Amino acid sequence: MFQPVALPLWLLVVILLFAAVTFASHFLFPSVRWFFRRRMEKAVAQLNTRLTRPIEPFKLARRHDMIQRLIYDGAVWAAISDHAKSEGVPENVAFERARRYAREIVPSFSTTFYYGFAIGLARFISRRLYRVRLGHHAAETLANIDRDATVVFVMNHRSNMDYVLVTYLAAEQSALSYAVGEWARVWPLSRLIRAMGAYFIRRKSRGDLYRRVLARYVALATEGGVTQAVFPEGGLSLDGALAKPKLGILRYIVDGYDPETRDVVFIPVAINYDRVFEDKILVAAGQRGDRRFGARISVVLKYIWRITWHWATGRYHRFGYAAVSFGAPVSLRAVSADAPAEIDALAEDLMHRIGAVVPVLPVPLAASVFLAAKAPLSHTDYSEAFVALVDAMPEAHIHAPREDMAYALEYGLRNLVGRGFVSEAEGRYQITEEGQPLVQYYANSIAHLLR
Repeated sequence: MFQPVALPLWLLVVILLFAAVTFASHFLFPSVRWFFRRRMEKAVAQLNTRLTRPIEPFKLARRHDMIQRLIYDGAVWAAISDHAKSEGVPENVAFERARRYAREIVPSFSTTFYYGFAIGLARFISRRLYRVRLGHHAAETLANIDRDATVVFVMNHRSNMDYVLVTYLAAEQSALSYAVGEWARVWPLSRLIRAMGAYFIRRKSRGDLYRRVLARYVALATEGGVTQAVFPEGGLSLDGALAKPKLGILRYIVDGYDPETRDVVFIPVAINYDRVFEDKILVAAGQRGDRRFGARISVVLKYIWRITWHWATGRYHRFGYAAVSFGAPVSLRAVSADAPAEIDALAEDLMHRIGAVVPVLPVPLAASVFLAAKAPLSHTDYSEAFVALVDAMPEAHIHAPREDMAYALEYGLRNLVGRGFVSEAEGRYQITEEGQPLVQYYANSIAHLLR
């Protein structure tokens, strides 16, 4: 029994390797995971003391656990059963399809990544690219909202920069959970976006099972107090104007709302820019009547390289002003106090509140002046029309650079001329043929405030 046994060296190495893996998986790894989990919980508890809206346990749950909770939810089981009957497939096949949808939708939020990297990157990008202005922050309003209520920021969608800008500006409020489309399901971008707590949606999906799985996830996240950010327009504006709301995510939130649980408070958020990076791509798509943007990765990388080179050589200038304003919140509990909320009326009300607080910036103002002109304008004519336009919007959230309206009108004119949208000849200014659709695009962002 105690006699030595001769073994080949390779077999001894294999045995020792298996022993090491077994020891690590049963004793070492659980201890290490527990150690880091405890440290993370303490860090989150400390972070929550600084946030207006604390990060709820639902958002911190392990992704595997959240997927299991979703696919074994009663409403999802009913959807699986209905799908199996309607499609004539075994329930285990329908179940696997629902599991695949759940794995596709559920994020894997990382507090360390979000607050240790993403917020800093969002701040850096926002400040390097724009002069950021925050109007009507409604800090007092946010402070007066029930701390246990679920907050949903409802925003207009001008640019993919919206995600970065609002993430940065909302950093002191809470960690936001976005609904993102198919464009973000590209590795490694998808891993980064999941780590930020965003969940993927198929905007063109017509499958009932998928929609019911997604609806249940949104309802669970809302019930769990996750602070969300949604774009009711459903996509980027192709003409610069506010679009009619699409009811998908809003309907899921409202239909899954239980008045006996925590309240849901919608906060309208309006965003505007002096320059939208994708403006020419969006306008071209609008003219074609489709949403195929065709922005190749090579074009994006070339654009980033050009900006970096200009910055390194001291020739870089930021792309104007970007502003965000917050409107009056809407409590779902108050809306549905007497009867269930009507989703169409709620969506229209939210879009109206967003439109009312859209920031008015120099370039959209200058674009509106030239769009309304019937003939080329002298500098004096332009200045007088600019001031008259400002006076026609007494309740608008107007952001004048340096608090100087004279500088604002010069700034707006300089940007339009610099991009070739407006030309000057013999001291008179007029829209160029190529610039007409772009001038219209920027003017549309504030046109509703002039009606």
